[in-house]
Amino acid sequence: MTPYKQRRLNELRSYVERAREMQGWTFDVQATRLGPDPPWSYRDRARELLAGSRSVLDMGTGGGEIFSGICEGYAGLAVATEEWPPNVPVAADRLSPQDVAVVHSSSLHLPFLDETFELVLNRHEELEPSEVAGALAPEGHLLTQQVDHNMWKEIVEFFPRAANNYGDLFGRYRYGFRSVGLTVTRAQTHDTSIAYGGLGDLVYMLAAVMPQWRAHDFDLEQDLDALLELERSLTTEEGIVLTESYFIIEAHKPTA
Repeated sequence: MTPYKQRRLNELRSYVERAREMQGWTFDVQATRLGPDPPWSYRDRARELLAGSRSVLDMGTGGGEIFSGICEGYAGLAVATEEWPPNVPVAADRLSPQDVAVVHSSSLHLPFLDETFELVLNRHEELEPSEVAGALAPEGHLLTQQVDHNMWKEIVEFFPRAANNYGDLFGRYRYGFRSVGLTVTRAQTHDTSIAYGGLGDLVYMLAAVMPQWRAHDFDLEQDLDALLELERSLTTEEGIVLTESYFIIEAHKPTA
């Protein structure tokens, strides 16, 4: 390894270490959104739906960062699930003062009785439409925001294994919800550009997110050449510019 590469490797290791010490689901990076915000606010819509619901489930709450704000002052039944073990106590510490029960559970197999919740919230957590439909009470509502297929599409040239392994989630979830009897009332996608401050910030995100999302074997030393080439190719005056891609789906369960 050349002295230059060794120096860069040493410089980037601290970002990997920080990412792997991360608790909850809050990213410590410098990033600037260059394009418009999505034409929706997940948090605002979740609060609106919660105001008319007597029970709510938050799927994949992370460290409870988003849900704690959404359910502030809520007096109904509130439950959150989280699958990643290190996040469970973090979420419990944050949410228990608000009387939110935190359950260590996969989101693909919900451990609840049928028709338990009037509202199911899901922000960036995998789901199984039939499990969501089963948990929803009649006239209950679902709100989910998910990462869409164009997310970070620029890195695939440098990390072919990071190609989207999930296919068209937007189409699959819309079809899935309808096939289990839910009525989809809103379905929108949105792409925009985001600039990361430098390669270290992107490495932090890759170390934090790729094991759960795009690739299970991100390795700084093995991937160093690809990272340096990515830096050379994608760096602009604003930083390293990538695409952010999201979709939102809202649905309700008709009375049987």
